[in-house]
Amino acid sequence: MPVDICSQQHNLISPISGTTDTSSLSLNGLSLTSALPPIDPEHSHPSHTHNMNKLCRQVSIESPGPGVKNCVFNFFVPIEDTPAHGARIKIVCAGACYRRRDRSNSITSVSSVSSELSDYCPSVTSISSPAHQGIREGSFFPGFEVAGVIESLGSEITEANNCGLRIGQRVIVYPFDETPAGYAELMVVPDLKHIVPIPDGLPMEEAAMLPTGALLAMNAVFKAQAVVTEILNQRAATDANKKCKILIVGTGGLALWAVRIASYHFASTGAHNVDITVASLRDEGFRLATEIKNVSVVQWNECLYEPQLIERTKDVCGGAVDVVIDFGTTSRSLHRSMHCLSKGGVVLISEEVAEKLLPKFSRLSNEYQQEIIPISNGSAEQLAELVQLVANKKIEPPPYSVFPCEQAAEVIQKLCNSEIPGRAILRFHEIE
Repeated sequence: MPVDICSQQHNLISPISGTTDTSSLSLNGLSLTSALPPIDPEHSHPSHTHNMNKLCRQVSIESPGPGVKNCVFNFFVPIEDTPAHGARIKIVCAGACYRRRDRSNSITSVSSVSSELSDYCPSVTSISSPAHQGIREGSFFPGFEVAGVIESLGSEITEANNCGLRIGQRVIVYPFDETPAGYAELMVVPDLKHIVPIPDGLPMEEAAMLPTGALLAMNAVFKAQAVVTEILNQRAATDANKKCKILIVGTGGLALWAVRIASYHFASTGAHNVDITVASLRDEGFRLATEIKNVSVVQWNECLYEPQLIERTKDVCGGAVDVVIDFGTTSRSLHRSMHCLSKGGVVLISEEVAEKLLPKFSRLSNEYQQEIIPISNGSAEQLAELVQLVANKKIEPPPYSVFPCEQAAEVIQKLCNSEIPGRAILRFHEIE
């Protein structure tokens, strides 16, 4: 729980686990500003002044660097006062996610550290770690997927402009550009437009999975629907009975959300001439994907040669596909996806990895007459729609497990060993 900063005399940073010596990092030796997580210089502004009168606990999960085997640390960080036009949120649950602060502001959810860390967290030398400066190779900045309750509203908030929000209300936070990094007990939100209320019947654990991974998956499905509609309209006169084929690559949290959202969305919009296939990247994902109705599954066993995998995929899909939603995020995965795609087809990839992959595949996409489209995280309005769909049981969330935040180090170790099916959620407070 937050405490008055004047009464907190302990070290500002204390590791939950790890070998880093933090004994020299005390409140006397650090300014309040230097104790905060790294600030994105693109969003800093000289007029931004913060009144810090409390400390709150923050769990930082970072990728190992030389000499650091364990990478879960416990901070006490200053938390600013509630903004005049915003709110401060008491975090109850937080899902595993991270941001590549060296690249764009896009945000991606992860369900398996071991399967996706190498692709999303390249070596980063320009940004230093708040926990072990100068020795890190990359970083996890988790904590963007959060659900909690409104602790306080700003001084300028009235009944006329409170957007229907109230103190104590259960909410999630849309990941805005300046979302602070790290699992913390409190989060300051500068504008109420970033806050989405959640119904009483929606568990906090499920709500915490929605703001990044599920929202990105939903936006990808919406874009896929636009492409499918165009394809079906073109075929209406010549081959109206031919189905449109969609391939979803990956069986982490993103892909599992995408296939659930796509199954519901295409059925609810009357697009019954759409076939969905999932290309599983892991044995665990293969099992989870096979449990979804009306979805075909093909396993991408990396022990096989590329031509065998491409042929196997086309056999399961009934030929080349029209749309690929690729959450595999590697050059190899995208290359394989494009070989499974028909001439004139479209590949959808996250905006986050597009910067890395698009230059490599521009020539190939032109040669195959295919299009690669980056997908952004989605809007706050889409998030509000997604909340209602999950709350009303229209879309079933992927499997998840909940752990006390004190077990963060153990949870990360289990994720690295693929011992937790689906998503891992850390709980800060018991309010339900």
